[in-house]
Amino acid sequence: MHALFCFSSFDGIVLVTQSHDTLPAELEFLKAPLQDYSSVDSGLGDEVVLIKVPSLPGDRLIFASTGPVNRDYDDVRRFSDAAVKGIKRALKAGMQRPLLVCPPHKDYKNSPLVAALGALHALYMPLEVREANDKTSDHKVCVLGLWAAQEAEGRRLVDLANALESGRVAYRDIGGSDPERMAAPRVAEYVQEMFKNSPVQVEVLSDVRILEKEYPCLAAVNRCANCVPRHQARVIKLQYSGAGPIQKTLMLVGKGITYDTGGADIKAGGFMAGMHRDKCGAAAVAGFFQILAHLKPEHLKVVGAMTMVRNSVGADCYVADELVVSRAGRRVRVGNTDAEGRMVMVDLLCEMKEKAAQEVSPQLFTIATLTGHAIRAMGPNYSVRFAGPSNSSLTPCLTAGEVLGDVFEISSIRREDYEFHKGPSEYEDILQCNNLPSSATPRGHQTPAAFLIMTSGLDKHGVDSDAPLPYSHIDIAGSSGPFPGVPTGAPIVAMATNYILQNSL
Repeated sequence: MHALFCFSSFDGIVLVTQSHDTLPAELEFLKAPLQDYSSVDSGLGDEVVLIKVPSLPGDRLIFASTGPVNRDYDDVRRFSDAAVKGIKRALKAGMQRPLLVCPPHKDYKNSPLVAALGALHALYMPLEVREANDKTSDHKVCVLGLWAAQEAEGRRLVDLANALESGRVAYRDIGGSDPERMAAPRVAEYVQEMFKNSPVQVEVLSDVRILEKEYPCLAAVNRCANCVPRHQARVIKLQYSGAGPIQKTLMLVGKGITYDTGGADIKAGGFMAGMHRDKCGAAAVAGFFQILAHLKPEHLKVVGAMTMVRNSVGADCYVADELVVSRAGRRVRVGNTDAEGRMVMVDLLCEMKEKAAQEVSPQLFTIATLTGHAIRAMGPNYSVRFAGPSNSSLTPCLTAGEVLGDVFEISSIRREDYEFHKGPSEYEDILQCNNLPSSATPRGHQTPAAFLIMTSGLDKHGVDSDAPLPYSHIDIAGSSGPFPGVPTGAPIVAMATNYILQNSL
């Protein structure tokens, strides 16, 4: 990618803006061909159009209008959506050196960066395809140019887009690749290679005896997959410490189910398709650390854990009715083996809780493609965030999500969610879940957050305790991306905006 201050060396322009009538003076020369086109086609603002303009690079101009952006329900995603469409049209036209032009909008000053991220999303090539192209290009274009009115702004735009996209590529590679290419041991290899010679420290745990001792709930899910060496679980721990005195510590646990058969409660009726995407929570952790490695923020420490486990079905799989004692000493009754995601995260969350007292201003997170109910309640394209003991951290992250179009909805955890998970008999302290899918369960995306709090022992660190710990659960079942399709990278752009780029945007 590179910033453009002249129009040479490109084979076409992709213009993303609301209307050619609002172009700034520096782009006045693009008005005439668009005005001429609009005189013969009134649909100029409704569809992506390709116009032959001999005076422009490659003699080609693609106009991808955002449409109106000033209505009550519009947001900055209009720019990324338009850029995706514009770049796809450029690829269809055979462009190999497109120039993306998105002048800043008066109400959306970061629209050029949002458009650039949209274009890069369209240009992503899946890992398996890249690896299969031994003697051909592993990119869809040779170069993507980004226009900016000033050189300094152009350099900044390219640096930020490269950093954010590097995290999203790691996310897509891990989250989107098939269950064999990104089986747990191969995820560990990928992560170790990615962070070689970087400021991110990597530790991989693979010894099943350690997993059983330290993370018993995770080990229960791994029990069946452990019989197949290439499917055996890995816990991947990451750490980044910025220069200078640490002022904030983020502690992240990502759900990494490399394939979810449903276990003994097997996913029947075709619902197993797409379940390789159940590792996008862990992919988000890796992607966020990749952004850290690029931007190297000062005064920030981040500790992460990727729980890479396959929920296999077989003679040794864990089953409903089992009692499993969590790291926090809570007896958990398994209600449905298809609720494995909360099981693999809870002991790592407990470990983060235990270490939080040693950290400066800790903030705990779990990130997971956890519930179909989140999609049913909020629709696709939205991450759902929950508050733990403290609601104070919600507003900044919610605002940050709006800045670059990585948007959140907020759900509250209520007393009913805790009561739902209380053990119904003297055998168990906690009921993992009921035996219905989350989408058929009232408050089906809220209750798992309460389960994570109760089973990890975080309920002893609420606002009523002597040592409250801020905790948020982020359900990305809707926002992680469609299947078939390309994973989005949510919520790492919003998290980077909130915790790394606060003063840069």
